[in-house]
Amino acid sequence: MSGANSSSLTPEFFILSGIPGLEEAHVWISLPFCFMYMIALVANCGLMYLIGHEEILHPPMYYFLTLFSFTDITLCTTTVPNMLCIFWFNLKKIGFKACMAQMFFVHTFTATESGMLMLMALDRYVAICYPLHYGTILTNPVIAKASLAPFLRSVAFILPFTFLTKRLPFCRGNLIPHAYCDHMSVAKLSCGNVKVNAVYGLLVAPVVCAFDIFCITVPYTMILRAVMNLSSAGARHKAFSTCTSHFCVIVITYVPAFFNFFTHHFGGHTVPHQLTCFVS
Repeated sequence: MSGANSSSLTPEFFILSGIPGLEEAHVWISLPFCFMYMIALVANCGLMYLIGHEEILHPPMYYFLTLFSFTDITLCTTTVPNMLCIFWFNLKKIGFKACMAQMFFVHTFTATESGMLMLMALDRYVAICYPLHYGTILTNPVIAKASLAPFLRSVAFILPFTFLTKRLPFCRGNLIPHAYCDHMSVAKLSCGNVKVNAVYGLLVAPVVCAFDIFCITVPYTMILRAVMNLSSAGARHKAFSTCTSHFCVIVITYVPAFFNFFTHHFGGHTVPHQLTCFVS
């Protein structure tokens, strides 16, 4: 096997194929990815700068928004620059340890982003349903602990993926049919027993994402009830407007994540791999 250590069956490097079957169009495919990455960097950095320098933007909601923006930048940076190197310069080789690190950070910050969305939903619940107690409930120590919790939870759940993958023997080649190192894409190259990896992945997804979605759904249900009881149409519109953008971000975040998860575990033979690469 090219690039492999024959004694341990651990490859020295992997080859990232980009988007299989569309290699000739990689340059054109890279343009929207590059454009969206630049927009994400400028928008999120601008937002963080604005929140940091405007005193009026220092309520808890904007602290959570700053952390969400930072998480989004970090998540994009773990994958997109590497993808652009593949698309533009055909630099497809990635070291085994670098691949494991990328896999860890991609999944860690994806789970952290989910946790941040949950915190933002809880923040809106307190702001709308308990406006008079908003400042006393969400104090600075509470915000600090709540902000750190999603990251620590993500590390605790995602770190075992790295060890479970590193222990596998890789004897099915070292070509990853993806533009970055994803857990199941790497694990499928192993000729060993990946059942533990698959089962652990099936357990982690409900524990993390399903729990977060539940914690998002319940506050928004309570918010909807509270808003509908408001007598003023203007007050109802203002309350809804503060939640609409957050709801759109939730949809944009979770739909691709669940599509990627289910296609890797259940729809690998029915969903075109090119579509999976695009969405994920």
